[in-house]
Amino acid sequence: MSACVHTSSLSLRPPTASQPVYREDCTICFDSIDDPEGLDVCLSCFNGGCAGDRMHGRLHSAQRDHPLVLNIRRTKKPKVERDDEPPQKLTKIAIAAETEDDIYDTKSFVRCYVCDVEDVEQAGNLPEVVEGVLKAMTAARQNEVQAWNLELEHCEHVSFLVQDEKGSKEIDLTKCSDCDLKENLWMCLQCGNLGCGRAQYGGVGGHSHGLAHFDKTQHPASVKLGSISPEGTADIYCYICNDERVDPHITEHLRHWGINIAERQKTEKSLTEMMVEQNLHYEFRMTDQDGKDLTPLFGPGLTGLKNLGNSCYLASILQCLFSLDGFKSRYGDLDDVPTADRPAEDLETQLKKVGDGLLSGRYSKPDGQQQTSSTEHTYVQYQKGIAPAMLKTLVGKGHEEFSTMRQQDAFELLLHLFKLVTRASHPEPLKDPVSDFKFAVEQRLQCLGCKKVGYRTDEQDNIIVPVPARKLEDAVMGEDDKKKEEYEAVTLKECLDIFTGTETVEYTCKACGSKEGALKKLGFKTFPKVLAVNARRFAHINWVPTKLDIPVVVDTTPFPLDPYLSTGLLDSEEALPEDPDEGTSEPAFTPNPEAMAQLEGMGFPAVRCQKALYNTGNADAEAAMNWLFQHMEDPDIDTPLVLPESSGSGGASADPESIVMLTSMGFTEAQAKKALKETGGDVERAVEWVFSHPDDTGEDDTPATTAAGGEVKDKVMPGSTETPANFQLHSIVCHKGGSIHAGHYVAFIRKLVDGKETWVLFNDEKVVEGADVEEMKKFAYVYLFERV
Repeated sequence: MSACVHTSSLSLRPPTASQPVYREDCTICFDSIDDPEGLDVCLSCFNGGCAGDRMHGRLHSAQRDHPLVLNIRRTKKPKVERDDEPPQKLTKIAIAAETEDDIYDTKSFVRCYVCDVEDVEQAGNLPEVVEGVLKAMTAARQNEVQAWNLELEHCEHVSFLVQDEKGSKEIDLTKCSDCDLKENLWMCLQCGNLGCGRAQYGGVGGHSHGLAHFDKTQHPASVKLGSISPEGTADIYCYICNDERVDPHITEHLRHWGINIAERQKTEKSLTEMMVEQNLHYEFRMTDQDGKDLTPLFGPGLTGLKNLGNSCYLASILQCLFSLDGFKSRYGDLDDVPTADRPAEDLETQLKKVGDGLLSGRYSKPDGQQQTSSTEHTYVQYQKGIAPAMLKTLVGKGHEEFSTMRQQDAFELLLHLFKLVTRASHPEPLKDPVSDFKFAVEQRLQCLGCKKVGYRTDEQDNIIVPVPARKLEDAVMGEDDKKKEEYEAVTLKECLDIFTGTETVEYTCKACGSKEGALKKLGFKTFPKVLAVNARRFAHINWVPTKLDIPVVVDTTPFPLDPYLSTGLLDSEEALPEDPDEGTSEPAFTPNPEAMAQLEGMGFPAVRCQKALYNTGNADAEAAMNWLFQHMEDPDIDTPLVLPESSGSGGASADPESIVMLTSMGFTEAQAKKALKETGGDVERAVEWVFSHPDDTGEDDTPATTAAGGEVKDKVMPGSTETPANFQLHSIVCHKGGSIHAGHYVAFIRKLVDGKETWVLFNDEKVVEGADVEEMKKFAYVYLFERV
């Protein structure tokens, strides 16, 4: 050991419980403490920097003038199986994991980059700081614990429940009072009625007679009989809150109906247990039709992503995006490393980190631990995979759903990433890779009275196509020996025909005053380089969003989108008069009347229906209902729909209070107005926008429209009008499971492997030659098509 002056000159302190400690992998690349040179953890700010050939630890030390680091290296201990200990008693919904000491041997020493000393003598409070770093919970684990520790909440409907008098009433606890089901039984805590629950994923039957009882009586709380344990735990559901709850008086409430909780045995899994178990242990088939293991692949562009606990939705989308030229060129080069003070909290740095991790091939090598394959007596070495924990934290920051460990909708995640990437700074000559997805659609509206037509152009970065459900007459037996509905196959062309087809909408004509309605039709005004398509196959059965297995036939050979190109105003057409206030009013939105009627018929308020249809592409009631269920708790769910300003003209003025709030932070009024315009009026996002566009003064340099009809500089429309416009399937995200919030996502991507075009399956950290691609693409959830 050698002495170092910095041990006494620096005011070093151990990390606090809330401070993130990045001591597993580098914040700029995926080199980690498992590498031979280990990881350097800064003892001033606890940033993690690699100590190998990339020397990001040394770079951080020089940039921040933080000389002392703790070098940590670890190796795996041999696995020791112990099955003589009883399982730990479950007291809350949490996932217990082995500690770091159980899995690894860890060695460390203090290094000073300024003094160039490899093993610094630990004087002063340095031993305390080192011990604090080694024992601190890692930043990644902090986020996992926060998300997984789902402590259920109390509610007034359960806590202050007033039960009916029992009298001489006898309750049959063996079956549903309205059918013969003997499992998935829920007892109303208020009146003692026993009804079956909703059908659950995994083969648990149910006819929703418990829900029907609530609809009839408005009795709020029920308990799942099979979940009651002697320890006093049970599944409690509040229909008014539409969520699981805790009953602090469960023993008394059950005793009222003659149930002694001490004599009960838990016989069924809770809803959360089933969800967690299914999402964590979902097995995706990794064999071909002959039962042989699929061949693992390794190399640049063939790196797997470790599952962080229900993160397969993120992994599948990232694999598809970083296989596209736009994302490769924007984030694939780690040489120009950003100089962010906190790289773990910088989106640019983390996107480049993931880009390097996936594309370089540096981390795409067989894991040292052998993994048993599904074929008996064989072993397959897959990859260890890289863990994009820092990017996942940034993507989910402040988001109600993506900040959790629950399974999410992969398509919604794709759109959320689009927003984050587009809002980020893109210095020249780099460009926003999402621009490759952007294009323009043109809506044609023709009055049924006077036959005049109007056209409106909107920018988009995706399309949601409806998939018609046509049941086949003969149902087949599913894996659970229960009848399963089968549906007629649909071609992608039919889905596009429906998306661009003509429909009748409510409309009051500005030219003739007719209220007969209008014919509405969509068409492509321009085509993108990459077309993102979401195939909606969900229906709501017993208020539960359920995926329908409708096959969509998609060619892997190029096909033209030319027939869907909008023609614009023809010489033979007479244009509808323009609204004189159109330049200063907010753009209009006409909800799909049929979908509105269906949603309002289900009891949803009109404001919520309009919001749901607007946010789901105004396609159908099913997609809108799915959106409503996911946004019931939004604080602004009942405020009127506010549309973003139309492009080209001045648009509606920003909210004065929001402008004052931003100017009070030191921004100019012009910056505040532009930031609010670019972010749809969201103050928090507007602040981020200003910081990510420091050179934008907010002054509009686009010539304004004059009263005399002066020339206006048109905004450049995204996409291209060149024809032929041929598109070829590039990648798909497939979903296995009955709901978007359960099951498993994987990606199939068309790649060049050893000079040969091959479909590659990305199943979390497993990367293999794809099998059953023709079958899987029929049931894909997200399709990405490249223009060729």
